Amino acid sequence: MEEELLIAFDSTQQALRAEMLLEYAEIEIDIFPTPKEITAGCAMSIQFSRGDLEAVRQLVSEQNIEIRGIFARAARGDGYVELGGEGGA
Repeated sequence: MEEELLIAFDSTQQALRAEMLLEYAEIEIDIFPTPKEITAGCAMSIQFSRGDLEAVRQLVSEQNIEIRGIFARAARGDGYVELGGEGGA
């Protein structure tokens, strides 16, 4: 099974906008509560497959979606680590 990643947001408005755009781009996503280990201003995160990472990064960049970051489960399974290079808008 492919690893799942999370996009965290600082605002609900950006999370809802990202949800709409990702669904329109036919990227399979799930709405997921932001884990307590991730400090973000929004309680909603979007979960997606690692295989869609480049498409997600491109969409975030092209559409100027403001994100806190993209996170993966830590190797030992305790918490999350932010992936580098995606940045916000």
